[in-house]
Amino acid sequence: MLVKLTQRRRFRSAMMIAALGAAALTGGAASAAGTNLPGDEIYPPWQNGANNDAVHRGVEFTIPKIDVLADFHGDLTDPKLVLFVGGNYFFAMAWLVKEFEVEHPEYKGRIYWETIPPGLLAEQIRQGGKVTSGNMTWTIKPDVFLAGLAGVNRVLKEGLVVAPVVPYVTNNLTIMVPKGNPGHITSLADLAKPELRIAMPNPKFEGIGRQIQKSLKKAGGEALNTAVYETKVASGATTMTHVHHRQTPLFLLEGRVQGGVTWQSEAKFQESIGHPISHVDIPAKDNTTAIYAGAIVKGAAHPEAGKAWLDFIRSPKGLEIFERYGFKPYKKS
Repeated sequence: MLVKLTQRRRFRSAMMIAALGAAALTGGAASAAGTNLPGDEIYPPWQNGANNDAVHRGVEFTIPKIDVLADFHGDLTDPKLVLFVGGNYFFAMAWLVKEFEVEHPEYKGRIYWETIPPGLLAEQIRQGGKVTSGNMTWTIKPDVFLAGLAGVNRVLKEGLVVAPVVPYVTNNLTIMVPKGNPGHITSLADLAKPELRIAMPNPKFEGIGRQIQKSLKKAGGEALNTAVYETKVASGATTMTHVHHRQTPLFLLEGRVQGGVTWQSEAKFQESIGHPISHVDIPAKDNTTAIYAGAIVKGAAHPEAGKAWLDFIRSPKGLEIFERYGFKPYKKS
């Protein structure tokens, strides 16, 4: 019975990967077949193995909701490039890695990357690369740390990475909602409504949380920020996330919340793969722009590979992949 179930899941995964590839390569406009089914497809990882760089995968054992490592990618055995990537563009990584390996075939199947929140990635570096998920603990030391510019500068001051810090793209905020917007959200101010259930990133370790707080204060002053991040947290109407890029859309799909602020690229990705999710634009006067940057980690085992990656993500091909999801090339002001 388990073998038959695994075979069915493999077939569905193969179909999903093919559809996702088409969606990504056409700028995310296509919808992936089957992703709007009410079953396992709404649970991470939505790319069903597409973000795994391993050539030989051995025994396939991925059970949605039960045994899934959604933000850890590749083969730990002997990687030649290790990337710690803030999770805000996990959906673009498979295509970035694929193109990077076309240009640098010596790294084919030898890239490992993580996409948990940048604050947790920084803590993992402090812990010597050791991380635990469920019953599994492993150690992997990164070559490159990629996060928001402010976050990279903080770990630079701490001595965890070395100069130069390299900016490459920018991103803006949006309000992610279920398709049809049942909560009737039209602005950031609506997030303060006591009856509205929302998901919000935790500013303690998710950089986007601090960016959101800036926008809340722009839109409604300290009162709006306090209502969303204190009053409604205390009442249970605001659910704080640990990995907003996975949890916010999942909570929306499950009907647990009616909205949540994310990066606009994440909403675009969810829409592109056919999930019943939409978004509400935040006006420029209230929005906050993030600058993404990267730097080589101090003591990196593969610094030349890391430099090649930083060059690639600023190249025309790397930037074209980012732009499919609404990112914009960084331009020094």
